[in-house]
Amino acid sequence: MFNYLEPPNAFYEFERIYSAEQWHKKQSWITEYLREHQPDIIGFQEVFSTESLKALVFEQGYEYFSVVDQPVVIDDFIYKSPVVAIASRFPIVDTQAVTPDSALAQTLGLADDFSFSRQIVRATIDVPHLGPCDCYVVHFKSKRSMLGIEDDKVKRSPEKNIIDSLKAQVAGSWGSSIQRGSEATLLMMSMIGRREVSNNPMILMGDFNNTLNDGILSHLLTSTLRFVSPIDRDAYLAKYCLNDAWDLCQMALTNESSQAIESNNDNADKKVTRTPTHYFGASSSVLDYILLSCEFDAGYHDSLYQVSDYNTYDRHLINPIFERDGESTDHGIVLITLTLRS
Repeated sequence: MFNYLEPPNAFYEFERIYSAEQWHKKQSWITEYLREHQPDIIGFQEVFSTESLKALVFEQGYEYFSVVDQPVVIDDFIYKSPVVAIASRFPIVDTQAVTPDSALAQTLGLADDFSFSRQIVRATIDVPHLGPCDCYVVHFKSKRSMLGIEDDKVKRSPEKNIIDSLKAQVAGSWGSSIQRGSEATLLMMSMIGRREVSNNPMILMGDFNNTLNDGILSHLLTSTLRFVSPIDRDAYLAKYCLNDAWDLCQMALTNESSQAIESNNDNADKKVTRTPTHYFGASSSVLDYILLSCEFDAGYHDSLYQVSDYNTYDRHLINPIFERDGESTDHGIVLITLTLRS
């Protein structure tokens, strides 16, 4: 949502307040996206004004809306620590905040009072043909350094300033990585435990602030086990693993292509490139994901749905028009389509 805060409140600093025109433009942009794409379930990050967002989505047909936290008010009207939220056209039958396992956190070398940088919401939604489905919305710790140079009024030489900045960046960035990776690990442990008890299908979506293949978050897609009997592994592992919706969509499309008449399948061998969801300078990356349990995997024998389409909405990033996109968001929006299997 990129700082969704209703004026006259300010985000982070007292002068950062939307004008009436800017606020109207921001709300209009969100409304137009919802009208055009009509998602049934949608997760939000960077929400300050939860009641305002609840009212906005209600007008678009989302009767169900949940949050599990509220932003922090620094000084009357200055806000920090935005929260995540979820809206649904289908009934939300239960909402809970995910609580990290303190004993496990200690085992991992973390503080026993470890907490997520943004509280994670778990909403159980009554999805047609599927029943109760646990939907998790996250906004993992960013890559921004956790450390900065202390303003101790000590005059530093240019070299000393560079050295201190370098130390803060290296140590602070690694600290952010530890926090982000730990959040993903403790969340995954909670999801596995919940799955064992409820047997509900799982959907995990949000801003991961990291690619899934660089090691910090790759364990979210763990699908193999060492030193376990293949019989037991194959029988149960798939039930507790998550799959990237992008991969499931490509697999479904490949399966359809393999069933097509070869002469009419000229595009079968063309590689599809995944669209980035975030741009920083000249670089780009995929930071926003939707991960799904086996009920949405067309390759799983008991699955009910398959991912039939995957879209990243990025017009506001690659071809922005100020009047239309001036108060939009700094991320691409990932949207998937789930289709009942015949």
